[in-house]
Amino acid sequence: MTRRAGKRVPRAGGLGTPERFRINPAGKREAMAGERSGGLVRCACLAWLMLLFAPPAEAHEVRPAIVTIALHDAGPFEIDIKANLEALIAGIGPQHKDTDDAPGAATYNGLRRLPPDELEARFRDFSAAWLTGIALRVGDQRIPLTLSRVDIPPIGNTALPRIATVELAGAMPVGAQSFTWAYDSGFGSSVLRTRDASGKLVAVGWLTDGAVSPAVPATGAKAQEPSKTFLDYIGLGFTHIVPKGLDHILFVLGLYFLSPGLRPLLTQVTAFTLAHSLTLGLGLYGVIAVSPAIVEPLIAASIVYVAVENLATSRLMPWRPLVVFGFGLLHGLGFAGVLHEIGLPRADYILGLVGFNLGVEGGQLTVVALAWATTGLWFSNRAWFRHRIARPASCCIALVGAYWTIERVFLS
Repeated sequence: MTRRAGKRVPRAGGLGTPERFRINPAGKREAMAGERSGGLVRCACLAWLMLLFAPPAEAHEVRPAIVTIALHDAGPFEIDIKANLEALIAGIGPQHKDTDDAPGAATYNGLRRLPPDELEARFRDFSAAWLTGIALRVGDQRIPLTLSRVDIPPIGNTALPRIATVELAGAMPVGAQSFTWAYDSGFGSSVLRTRDASGKLVAVGWLTDGAVSPAVPATGAKAQEPSKTFLDYIGLGFTHIVPKGLDHILFVLGLYFLSPGLRPLLTQVTAFTLAHSLTLGLGLYGVIAVSPAIVEPLIAASIVYVAVENLATSRLMPWRPLVVFGFGLLHGLGFAGVLHEIGLPRADYILGLVGFNLGVEGGQLTVVALAWATTGLWFSNRAWFRHRIARPASCCIALVGAYWTIERVFLS
């Protein structure tokens, strides 16, 4: 027994202390070590599941064909179609979220390693079947199309789609007032644009599931209603995050899992939003242009950084918003690349830029809301939230980001 402030206090573990209340420092250390080991095992299992089921973000998705019809006063016209020829030849359509999941994945991967001349020969053999899925009609009359040119880029970063340009030629019947366009649903969606005789570029719309376009005047399409353009690009921005932007989703989740508090999340999301909005605008206007071969690996590396820092600290360090801002600049360049692919007409730049950015913000807020509804709402005030949820989730995010970084740098 010991004496403290005039009172007799039983020693811990002495005869006066019931067995269930005795302190065993060695046992406590063992229990803590076991708990840490269990956490690491859970983290490793979750990480392997994510690596197995998470597709390479945006690397192998089937993107829409960008169709530009150049009209002339005399009747002849040209059609430029920017598309992933390897996916077309391999029979991989939009029903496959990732080309690696399609039955023709082995064929597709083999085609991606072909030099341009060999791939062109393969495509010309396939072109007759492809042309049957393209319907340009004046009334009920289908206009014959001929393949005139194929322009295929050299082998580059095979972690990204190789987009080729195919030129078709045809002629409008005398007296034609309008035409319609349809692209077979098996080939994916298409973004239809037209150039009138003066060369003015006008977007007609995004067509999915083999839909037939509205009637387009044979002298050139009329400009789409501004409200329709705005809504179209909001939808495009949203779907670029949910469900297609898995790398952007993981980055936003990395911001969320730093701390369940509102202030750290708002600070980071604000920095990220300001940054990607800036480079999205500058990239769209051509002020900044960085190769996707540089941007995509750095985006993957940004995922690793935020997740690893989550493992090291639960506080918003002073440098974190600055780092997030820098990574936001990279993500904005990635967003700008999407709009460049679609070829937003200059007259629609402001509407398209604002609409797309709002869609992106809506997608990011949806990700945060779902994360909070499934974890933060129920568990953020629990003492074990960081140990059992935030840290294992950040570990998984870091490992997936590291895998993408290695794939985009060394395995492409």
